[in-house]
Amino acid sequence: MAKTPPIVLTIAGSDSGGGAGIQADLKTFAAMEVYGVSVITAVTAQNTLGVTAMQELPVSLIEAQIDAIAADLAPRAVKTGMLSSADVIEAVAAKLREHRMTRLVVDPVMVAQGGARLIRDDAIQVLTERLVPRALVVTPNAPEAEALAGMPVRNVAEARAAAIRIRSLGPEYVLIKGGHFEEDATDTLFDGQRYYSFTSERIATTNTHGTGCTLSSAIASGIASGMEVVEAVSQAKEYVTGSLRQAFPVGSGHGPLNHFHRWWGSGD
Repeated sequence: MAKTPPIVLTIAGSDSGGGAGIQADLKTFAAMEVYGVSVITAVTAQNTLGVTAMQELPVSLIEAQIDAIAADLAPRAVKTGMLSSADVIEAVAAKLREHRMTRLVVDPVMVAQGGARLIRDDAIQVLTERLVPRALVVTPNAPEAEALAGMPVRNVAEARAAAIRIRSLGPEYVLIKGGHFEEDATDTLFDGQRYYSFTSERIATTNTHGTGCTLSSAIASGIASGMEVVEAVSQAKEYVTGSLRQAFPVGSGHGPLNHFHRWWGSGD
Protein backbone atom coordinates (compact mmCIF):
# COMPACT_ATOMS: atom_id res chain seq x y z
CA MET A 1 0.00 0.00 0.00
CA ALA A 2 1.30 3.44 -0.92
CA LYS A 3 2.22 5.80 1.90
CA THR A 4 -0.31 8.56 2.50
CA PRO A 5 1.21 11.95 1.66
CA PRO A 6 0.78 14.99 3.91
CA ILE A 7 -2.56 16.76 3.51
CA VAL A 8 -2.64 20.48 2.72
CA LEU A 9 -5.78 22.63 2.73
CA THR A 10 -6.35 25.64 0.49
CA ILE A 11 -9.09 28.15 1.30
CA ALA A 12 -9.44 30.38 -1.74
CA GLY A 13 -11.45 31.40 -4.78
CA SER A 14 -12.00 29.42 -7.96
CA ASP A 15 -10.46 30.58 -11.27
CA SER A 16 -12.44 29.32 -14.26
CA GLY A 17 -9.36 29.89 -16.43
CA GLY A 18 -7.38 27.40 -14.35
CA GLY A 19 -4.33 29.61 -13.84
CA ALA A 20 -4.75 30.91 -10.30
CA GLY A 21 -6.77 30.35 -7.14
CA ILE A 22 -7.94 26.90 -6.13
CA GLN A 23 -6.90 25.41 -9.47
CA ALA A 24 -3.32 26.66 -9.21
CA ASP A 25 -3.15 25.56 -5.58
CA LEU A 26 -4.22 21.99 -6.32
CA LYS A 27 -1.81 21.72 -9.26
CA THR A 28 1.00 22.94 -7.02
CA PHE A 29 0.11 20.49 -4.25
CA ALA A 30 0.19 17.62 -6.74
CA ALA A 31 3.54 18.73 -8.13
CA MET A 32 4.96 19.03 -4.59
CA GLU A 33 3.73 15.50 -3.77
CA VAL A 34 1.21 16.43 -1.07
CA TYR A 35 -2.52 15.70 -1.05
CA GLY A 36 -4.59 18.82 -1.61
CA VAL A 37 -8.04 19.49 -0.18
CA SER A 38 -9.99 22.68 -0.78
CA VAL A 39 -12.54 25.13 0.54
CA ILE A 40 -13.93 27.45 -2.14
CA THR A 41 -14.76 30.97 -0.96
CA ALA A 42 -15.87 32.52 -4.26
CA VAL A 43 -16.41 31.62 -7.90
CA THR A 44 -14.96 33.88 -10.57
CA ALA A 45 -15.65 34.10 -14.29
CA GLN A 46 -12.08 34.52 -15.40
CA ASN A 47 -9.64 33.86 -18.22
CA THR A 48 -6.16 35.02 -19.16
CA LEU A 49 -7.54 38.48 -20.02
CA GLY A 50 -9.12 39.17 -16.65
CA VAL A 51 -12.04 38.70 -14.27
CA THR A 52 -15.48 39.40 -15.74
CA ALA A 53 -17.71 38.36 -12.83
CA MET A 54 -17.43 37.12 -9.25
CA GLN A 55 -19.83 35.56 -6.75
CA GLU A 56 -18.87 35.06 -3.12
CA LEU A 57 -20.23 31.86 -1.60
CA PRO A 58 -22.48 32.06 1.47
CA VAL A 59 -20.52 32.12 4.71
CA SER A 60 -22.50 29.11 5.97
CA LEU A 61 -21.30 27.04 3.00
CA ILE A 62 -17.70 28.11 3.50
CA GLU A 63 -17.96 27.12 7.16
CA ALA A 64 -19.54 23.77 6.21
CA GLN A 65 -16.65 23.00 3.87
CA ILE A 66 -14.11 23.64 6.62
CA ASP A 67 -16.13 21.53 9.06
CA ALA A 68 -16.24 18.68 6.55
CA ILE A 69 -12.47 18.75 6.10
CA ALA A 70 -11.89 18.88 9.86
CA ALA A 71 -14.26 15.96 10.52
CA ASP A 72 -12.43 13.51 8.30
CA LEU A 73 -9.05 14.86 7.25
CA ALA A 74 -6.13 16.35 9.13
CA PRO A 75 -4.32 19.06 7.16
CA ARG A 76 -0.70 19.51 8.20
CA ALA A 77 -0.71 23.00 6.71
CA VAL A 78 -3.30 25.50 5.51
CA LYS A 79 -3.01 28.14 2.82
CA THR A 80 -5.50 30.99 2.40
CA GLY A 81 -5.92 32.97 -0.79
CA MET A 82 -8.86 35.05 -2.00
CA LEU A 83 -11.07 36.07 0.95
CA SER A 84 -13.08 38.93 -0.44
CA SER A 85 -15.13 40.22 2.50
CA ALA A 86 -14.87 40.90 6.20
CA ASP A 87 -17.56 38.30 6.95
CA VAL A 88 -15.65 35.58 5.10
CA ILE A 89 -12.37 36.44 6.83
CA GLU A 90 -14.04 36.44 10.25
CA ALA A 91 -15.63 33.05 9.55
CA VAL A 92 -12.43 31.47 8.24
CA ALA A 93 -10.37 32.75 11.17
CA ALA A 94 -12.96 31.45 13.65
CA LYS A 95 -13.11 28.02 12.04
CA LEU A 96 -9.32 27.69 11.91
CA ARG A 97 -9.25 28.49 15.62
CA GLU A 98 -12.15 26.13 16.41
CA HIS A 99 -10.52 23.21 14.63
CA ARG A 100 -7.02 24.09 15.81
CA MET A 101 -5.66 24.26 12.30
CA THR A 102 -2.15 25.67 12.42
CA ARG A 103 0.87 26.07 10.13
CA LEU A 104 -1.03 28.76 8.27
CA VAL A 105 0.30 30.46 5.15
CA VAL A 106 -1.66 33.64 4.36
CA ASP A 107 -1.51 34.96 0.81
CA PRO A 108 -3.31 38.33 1.19
CA VAL A 109 -4.81 38.36 -2.31
CA MET A 110 -6.10 41.83 -3.14
CA VAL A 111 -5.90 42.38 -6.91
CA ALA A 112 -6.03 39.92 -9.82
CA GLN A 113 -3.36 39.82 -12.53
CA GLY A 114 -5.65 41.76 -14.87
CA GLY A 115 -6.32 44.48 -12.29
CA ALA A 116 -9.69 43.38 -10.87
CA ARG A 117 -9.98 44.09 -7.15
CA LEU A 118 -10.60 40.88 -5.20
CA ILE A 119 -11.06 42.22 -1.67
CA ARG A 120 -13.34 44.93 -0.29
CA ASP A 121 -11.73 47.92 1.41
CA ASP A 122 -13.31 47.18 4.79
CA ALA A 123 -11.99 43.62 4.69
CA ILE A 124 -8.31 44.63 4.73
CA GLN A 125 -8.46 45.76 8.36
CA VAL A 126 -10.21 42.54 9.37
CA LEU A 127 -7.53 40.57 7.52
CA THR A 128 -4.80 42.32 9.52
CA GLU A 129 -6.63 41.84 12.82
CA ARG A 130 -8.06 38.32 12.50
CA LEU A 131 -6.03 36.27 10.05
CA VAL A 132 -2.55 37.74 9.64
CA PRO A 133 -1.78 37.38 13.38
CA ARG A 134 -2.50 33.62 13.12
CA ALA A 135 -0.09 33.12 10.23
CA LEU A 136 3.13 31.20 10.34
CA VAL A 137 3.99 32.96 7.08
CA VAL A 138 2.29 35.86 5.30
CA THR A 139 3.27 36.36 1.65
CA PRO A 140 2.30 39.79 0.24
CA ASN A 141 3.57 41.14 -3.06
CA ALA A 142 4.72 44.78 -3.10
CA PRO A 143 1.27 46.42 -3.51
CA GLU A 144 -0.20 44.12 -0.84
CA ALA A 145 2.71 44.90 1.48
CA GLU A 146 2.04 48.60 0.97
CA ALA A 147 -1.58 48.09 2.03
CA LEU A 148 -0.60 46.06 5.10
CA ALA A 149 2.34 48.22 6.18
CA GLY A 150 1.00 51.64 5.16
CA MET A 151 4.18 52.66 3.34
CA PRO A 152 5.71 52.50 -0.15
CA VAL A 153 7.38 49.21 -1.12
CA ARG A 154 9.39 49.78 -4.31
CA ASN A 155 12.68 47.99 -3.61
CA VAL A 156 14.40 45.59 -1.25
CA ALA A 157 15.27 48.28 1.30
CA GLU A 158 11.65 49.36 1.59
CA ALA A 159 10.55 45.72 1.67
CA ARG A 160 12.75 45.19 4.72
CA ALA A 161 11.22 48.19 6.47
CA ALA A 162 7.69 47.07 5.56
CA ALA A 163 8.42 43.55 6.82
CA ILE A 164 9.10 44.96 10.28
CA ARG A 165 5.72 46.69 10.32
CA ILE A 166 3.85 43.66 9.02
CA ARG A 167 5.49 41.32 11.49
CA SER A 168 4.32 43.60 14.31
CA LEU A 169 0.79 42.51 13.35
CA GLY A 170 1.57 39.02 14.67
CA PRO A 171 2.81 36.56 12.01
CA GLU A 172 5.97 34.59 12.71
CA TYR A 173 7.45 35.17 9.25
CA VAL A 174 6.86 37.83 6.60
CA LEU A 175 7.79 37.12 2.99
CA ILE A 176 7.56 40.16 0.71
CA LYS A 177 7.74 39.12 -2.93
CA GLY A 178 9.90 41.15 -5.28
CA GLY A 179 8.23 40.45 -8.60
CA HIS A 180 7.10 44.09 -8.91
CA PHE A 181 10.59 45.52 -8.36
CA GLU A 182 12.60 46.77 -11.33
CA GLU A 183 15.72 44.80 -10.44
CA ASP A 184 16.05 41.02 -10.19
CA ALA A 185 13.15 39.25 -8.49
CA THR A 186 14.35 39.27 -4.87
CA ASP A 187 11.95 38.02 -2.19
CA THR A 188 12.62 39.16 1.37
CA LEU A 189 11.87 36.90 4.35
CA PHE A 190 11.92 38.31 7.88
CA ASP A 191 11.59 36.32 11.10
CA GLY A 192 11.77 39.21 13.55
CA GLN A 193 15.54 39.12 13.87
CA ARG A 194 17.07 38.08 10.57
CA TYR A 195 16.45 38.79 6.91
CA TYR A 196 16.77 36.13 4.23
CA SER A 197 16.97 37.01 0.52
CA PHE A 198 15.85 34.74 -2.30
CA THR A 199 16.87 36.04 -5.70
CA SER A 200 16.20 34.71 -9.18
CA GLU A 201 16.71 36.18 -12.61
CA ARG A 202 13.79 38.07 -14.09
CA ILE A 203 12.27 35.77 -16.73
CA ALA A 204 10.93 37.44 -19.85
CA THR A 205 7.43 35.98 -20.06
CA THR A 206 3.84 37.16 -19.96
CA ASN A 207 2.76 33.77 -18.56
CA THR A 208 2.72 34.87 -14.93
CA HIS A 209 -0.92 34.28 -13.96
CA GLY A 210 -1.14 32.61 -10.57
CA THR A 211 2.46 33.21 -9.50
CA GLY A 212 1.53 34.31 -5.97
CA CYS A 213 -0.97 31.50 -5.47
CA THR A 214 1.61 28.99 -6.62
CA LEU A 215 4.37 30.32 -4.36
CA SER A 216 2.26 30.31 -1.21
CA SER A 217 0.93 26.83 -2.00
CA ALA A 218 4.45 25.53 -2.55
CA ILE A 219 5.52 27.01 0.78
CA ALA A 220 2.58 25.34 2.54
CA SER A 221 3.50 22.06 0.84
CA GLY A 222 7.05 22.24 2.11
CA ILE A 223 5.92 23.04 5.65
CA ALA A 224 3.45 20.13 5.59
CA SER A 225 6.27 17.87 4.47
CA GLY A 226 8.31 18.78 7.55
CA MET A 227 10.53 21.58 6.25
CA GLU A 228 11.47 24.61 8.29
CA VAL A 229 10.12 27.87 6.88
CA VAL A 230 13.39 29.07 5.32
CA GLU A 231 13.86 25.77 3.51
CA ALA A 232 10.22 25.72 2.40
CA VAL A 233 10.51 29.24 0.98
CA SER A 234 13.74 28.39 -0.83
CA GLN A 235 12.21 25.28 -2.40
CA ALA A 236 9.07 27.19 -3.36
CA LYS A 237 11.07 29.98 -4.99
CA GLU A 238 13.01 27.44 -7.05
CA TYR A 239 9.80 25.68 -8.07
CA VAL A 240 8.08 28.91 -9.17
CA THR A 241 11.15 30.00 -11.12
CA GLY A 242 11.14 26.72 -13.02
CA SER A 243 7.40 27.00 -13.61
CA LEU A 244 7.87 30.48 -15.07
CA ARG A 245 10.89 29.54 -17.16
CA GLN A 246 9.03 26.66 -18.82
CA ALA A 247 5.58 28.25 -19.00
CA PHE A 248 3.63 27.85 -22.20
CA PRO A 249 1.11 30.19 -23.88
CA VAL A 250 -2.55 29.60 -23.03
CA GLY A 251 -5.10 32.18 -24.17
CA SER A 252 -4.23 35.65 -25.41
CA GLY A 253 -3.49 37.40 -22.12
CA HIS A 254 -1.41 36.48 -19.09
CA GLY A 255 -1.02 32.72 -19.37
CA PRO A 256 -0.49 30.31 -16.45
CA LEU A 257 2.70 28.83 -15.07
CA ASN A 258 3.78 25.34 -16.05
CA HIS A 259 3.08 23.66 -12.72
CA PHE A 260 4.22 20.30 -14.06
CA HIS A 261 7.41 21.46 -15.76
CA ARG A 262 9.40 18.68 -14.11
CA TRP A 263 7.38 16.18 -16.12
CA TRP A 264 6.08 18.06 -19.16
CA GLY A 265 9.14 20.16 -19.93
CA SER A 266 8.88 23.34 -21.97
CA GLY A 267 7.22 21.74 -24.95
CA ASP A 268 10.14 22.62 -27.24
